Amino acid sequence: MDSNQEIFFEHLVIGSGLAGLSSALMLAEKCTGEIAVVTKGAVEDCNSRLAQGGIACVTDQEDSFDEHIADTINAGDHLCNPESVRSIVEAGPERIRWLTEIGTHFTTRGELGDQNEAHKDEFDLGREGGHKKRRVIHAGDITGEEVERALIEACRKNPRIHIFEHHSAIDLITTARLGWMGADTCLGAYVLDIRNETVRTFLSYSTSLATGGCGKVYLCTCNSDVACGAGVAMGYRAHAKIANMEFYQFHPTLLYHPKVRSFLISEALRGEGGTLKMQYRRGEFTPFMQNYHEMKSLAPRDVVARAIDNELKRTGQVCAYLDMTHKSEEFLKKRFPRIFAQCLELGINIAEQPIPVVPGAHFSCGGVQTDLHGFSGINGLYVVGETACTGLHGANRLASNSLLEAIVMPNRSAQHIAENLEHLRTIRPSHPIPTWTTGNARNSDEQIVISHNWDEIRRRPHGQASRTRENAHPEHSEGNREILLGLPYHQRSDRTAQHRDGRRTHHRFRHAPPRKPRASLQCGLSAPRSGDGRSRHRHSETVFHAVSVNINDSNPCSYNPKSPLTSLKSSPGFRKPDMKPMLSAARSVIFF
Repeated sequence: MDSNQEIFFEHLVIGSGLAGLSSALMLAEKCTGEIAVVTKGAVEDCNSRLAQGGIACVTDQEDSFDEHIADTINAGDHLCNPESVRSIVEAGPERIRWLTEIGTHFTTRGELGDQNEAHKDEFDLGREGGHKKRRVIHAGDITGEEVERALIEACRKNPRIHIFEHHSAIDLITTARLGWMGADTCLGAYVLDIRNETVRTFLSYSTSLATGGCGKVYLCTCNSDVACGAGVAMGYRAHAKIANMEFYQFHPTLLYHPKVRSFLISEALRGEGGTLKMQYRRGEFTPFMQNYHEMKSLAPRDVVARAIDNELKRTGQVCAYLDMTHKSEEFLKKRFPRIFAQCLELGINIAEQPIPVVPGAHFSCGGVQTDLHGFSGINGLYVVGETACTGLHGANRLASNSLLEAIVMPNRSAQHIAENLEHLRTIRPSHPIPTWTTGNARNSDEQIVISHNWDEIRRRPHGQASRTRENAHPEHSEGNREILLGLPYHQRSDRTAQHRDGRRTHHRFRHAPPRKPRASLQCGLSAPRSGDGRSRHRHSETVFHAVSVNINDSNPCSYNPKSPLTSLKSSPGFRKPDMKPMLSAARSVIFF
């Protein structure tokens, strides 16, 4: 494999989602020099494009920044960074104006039938779980696709932005990893040209990681195949700080149907009055969220996902149902055209029958820790989007805050890069950069080995990091972390041995008193510690195991009623499940 190609750009962006392309456009606006965008597939192959709900932003006179901030902190179990929350929320309106200026079209009230001349040109504002007010700006139920389209067009029109499709970043190049003296500085990245099977050395003054989340690490997820956690792993290997990876959010409503995998049913449906129900008796659908939260079906995601999980375990049912039959078919076709069409294709007219849904892995609330400029602490390395941990989300993300963060933080990071560009030029070493070497590595002639390894990686977090544990097989937790972050086997063994010698890992959900215990999935990393060695947050006894894995089934995402049931003693409104023999008969297959 040829690995001698070296190419220089002033700025390198890894990832082509909303955060990545926004970074490229902002760098072109605020900085001098050429910008490279590398992406492992086609430029439009990203998780951002799948976003249905919208962008949470205060634009209505009856809303306020303080209310949006309060909803964000409440949804995050009061573990958010208040400074980050306020800073990002207040920057929202200006970034929405920027999106509209580059050609993004958001749905207006007139397009949904409002004939009032005074309001018909205003944005139609949706409401989603955890929001007390309507503040979600959207483009029907294809908001991510519409914003991504506008960003791609703007990038292609800019002669200083160069997009390298089918280029997969392998590793960051830093002075510390090269063993050079001085302040640690990121010099670029080694990038695989997939089609030509060539490893190219991309050098730059600034490098922006925007590779998205890691939902594909779980067996059952609504994330696309590109969301494999590569950016976090690269940051970890470059010795950047990683924070809050134990907080992984499960979305409550993925479509439950054997012919469709990974299709999300937007939370915006519940914002339009959709009600979650269980079919306790044949032909009879009964609401249940009133037993779990005062906001009922509009409770924050972690509450709803955990409630559905409890009902499935308690009753032996295979799915819950989202009822939208109170809305007309005409309205649903206008407001949710893609969801309506997808369900209708499967024989489900959502205006006449409820939608079968189950929870699935959705969003990483943690990532590479950054400041409010996206700066990672390593000179020249910036991290934005879901790959970063800014402190905005805390333990659980408020609906539609992800796209808000993805358009605000690139602007901040580009400004910081512009202000420090001369410094980055000055401190850059003049030594030649080593080319990528493959050693004795060769392409595997048994792809089944790769398939087995990938399957093991996805089973570990799903099966072991989705239950509440303390002092139970801590070596499994450490092993999960090491495998996901790509450590060599001999290093993993040493680390696991150290873990067995006394360190503890908490697979626990967290909440801040006096609020009701709430959950966000922990992803197999050690819990953050305070100075006295204790966990810095109290733990809920709540277990969240959204879809159990039965490794004996031909389908890896089979729902297994025999899996460990939830212990919900600390949660008012939760009823302890009884282990009836009938549960063992409630077997069904989920295809994601």
